[in-house]
Amino acid sequence: SVPIAKQLASIKALRKGSDLEKAFATAALVYNNYADPESKLSKAETKSLLQSQFWHFIQGQENKPKYQEIISSLDEESENKINFEDFMILLVSLTLMSDLLQEIKNVKTTK
Repeated sequence: SVPIAKQLASIKALRKGSDLEKAFATAALVYNNYADPESKLSKAETKSLLQSQFWHFIQGQENKPKYQEIISSLDEESENKINFEDFMILLVSLTLMSDLLQEIKNVKTTK
């Protein structure tokens, strides 16, 4: 598998892209690397992706009811698959409840 950084570098339009553009492109590339040929993820694959690629955002969230609700929905025995739009909503939802978000907000942005 080709590293994400190399995949990102191959996108000509993003060579001078902003940090935000590159961040979203990276999220799309990670999703695509895990997704099936129909560009969808099973719930089990989604959970695996979150545990391997989003660990610092979900770490310590296990006791929060909303987090438990989200993860239990991924554990359900279901044929439902997650598309990219649902995946991005999931990432935003998990980020908003993350303890890491407060740390990010506290990062000093001036000298």
